[in-house]
Amino acid sequence: MAAITLVCCRPASVLPRIFSDGSPVVLASVPVAVQQRKVHHSVIPRGKGGRSSFSGISATVFGATGFLGRYVVNRLGRMGSQIVIPHRCDQYDIMYLRPMGDLGQIIFLEWDARNKETIKRAMAHSNVVINLVGREWETRNYRFEDIYVSIPQAIAKAAREAGIPKLIHMSHLNADIRSPSKYLRNKAVGERAVRDEFPDAVIMKPSEMFGREDRFLNHFANMRWFGRAVPMIALGKKTVKQPVHVVDVAKAIVNAIKDPDSNGKTYALVGPNRYLLHDLVEYVYAVAYRPFVPYPMPRPLYHMIAKFFEINPFEPWTTCDKVDRLHLTDMKYPGLPGLEDLGIVPSSVEQKAIEVLRRHRRFRWLEAELGETKPAKTVDI
Repeated sequence: MAAITLVCCRPASVLPRIFSDGSPVVLASVPVAVQQRKVHHSVIPRGKGGRSSFSGISATVFGATGFLGRYVVNRLGRMGSQIVIPHRCDQYDIMYLRPMGDLGQIIFLEWDARNKETIKRAMAHSNVVINLVGREWETRNYRFEDIYVSIPQAIAKAAREAGIPKLIHMSHLNADIRSPSKYLRNKAVGERAVRDEFPDAVIMKPSEMFGREDRFLNHFANMRWFGRAVPMIALGKKTVKQPVHVVDVAKAIVNAIKDPDSNGKTYALVGPNRYLLHDLVEYVYAVAYRPFVPYPMPRPLYHMIAKFFEINPFEPWTTCDKVDRLHLTDMKYPGLPGLEDLGIVPSSVEQKAIEVLRRHRRFRWLEAELGETKPAKTVDI
């Protein structure tokens, strides 16, 4: 906590410059008032705004090294926020996050997700906590129950005990206890656990996010390496998707921090259009100027192929759970607020797909205009 000494409206450090003779009698005669502030100096707004100012936001971002995390850190850093980034990897692997904020405003801190003391230490001087911890596959050390239930519950409990006024938790649009996906079932349980520990938590429920480093559009575009054909359950004609741009989700998080009325709300973050999965993947290949050859794959056979990728010692390209998750129709939540309620106009796939898919083109089509590609059909199911 910051202790600030005030002397005639000036800090005590400037006294030698005011009284050059240094007389102890003169110094003793000056009244000194000591004021104890209950806030850290980093949460006192200063400046005109921007990177070299202080926005008054001191945020601890758990999971900042992931796909969404870099966009959230960038948004917070450019407005002059102090950001604490707990991490488990080598610090040199995440140096790309350091230039996103002003000098000294991005603070890296090693943490152990199972050690409650490191969680408390990470949020000791923050007034905002953002939980973006996530992974698409299980490991021997961390199951989905640990990633999406135990860790968020521990973060929410530590935030409540520390008196943090704002907690933002990232869930999923299709989180449901009855889902065939274990990933989504645990997302639903973690959502409830966070709400029980921190009733004023802001829950974000985005659909599948797309962006430059995504595992959605890039996932389907990379299928061309496996026989130049795209396997989909029922040809993807029974699955409806409403993907959202990752930048819009990052903006929603920052706007929710600024909005005092967002506490305790749940937001459904989706894009403006709904597509059949078949039509969406067809559009992906049209933008990439690649031949689109879909074929129906029975779910048991798809699972058997996915298990082959699961048992390899490296990062799995796909898993049985991801197969189920990508072939689930996105839910509708007409009663929940969305991007528009946070002052954001959502971007469509047609507006941003070229940023993701240009690198999948051959050289001769690298500079081709996007206007030559027919937009994907939308549905209202």
